[in-house]
Amino acid sequence: MTIKERYEKILHYFETNNPKAETELHYENPFQLLVAVILSAQCTDKRVNMTTPLLFKSMPNVQVMATASVDEIFGLIKSISYPNNKAKHLKGMAQMLLDKYNGKVPETVEELQKLPGVGRKTANVIASVVYNKPTMAVDTHVFRVSARIGLTNNAKTPLQAELQLLKYIPVYQVAKAHHWLILHGRYICIARTPKCAICPLTAWCKYYKHTYLKSL
Repeated sequence: MTIKERYEKILHYFETNNPKAETELHYENPFQLLVAVILSAQCTDKRVNMTTPLLFKSMPNVQVMATASVDEIFGLIKSISYPNNKAKHLKGMAQMLLDKYNGKVPETVEELQKLPGVGRKTANVIASVVYNKPTMAVDTHVFRVSARIGLTNNAKTPLQAELQLLKYIPVYQVAKAHHWLILHGRYICIARTPKCAICPLTAWCKYYKHTYLKSL
């Protein structure tokens, strides 16, 4: 099986069975999504979704968050991982949005990465989800799953994985492919013990063929 054929089979499966894949983070506007994605770094979406309702009620827009103190923000996100750093990032992010972007979340990955707390992965998520750009955010799930299945080959960094994925995924599918791989990694191809016995991708998966079957 060629790499091109593997991509075609896997993408066809996802497109057929989950055509409307989307983020599991809860949000109502671009600013809220940006906040949620910053909070989700090294934290589960479930925990973020438990935390953001009160945060968004107390700080419903960029203006309020920009004028809030770091301590006030910390008090609302303290159940999240690394709340000290994230409180500082949210405060700085909101201030920069007001000062440099008139309160509007920028559209490009380059501009998004200038915001405190926003790395390439977060920037790619926002550009993709909010502005429908063909950007591929590579988090731990995407990195792990794409390597296991055989969509990437010896990628050492998220950027290398991103570039390999973009080479073969059609532009119109890139945004959804990000969610497909995340969800597959979250519920089937989990980190420690992937659920190969119930995985629908085994016919095209390198890990299944070379590792799982040999362990039986």
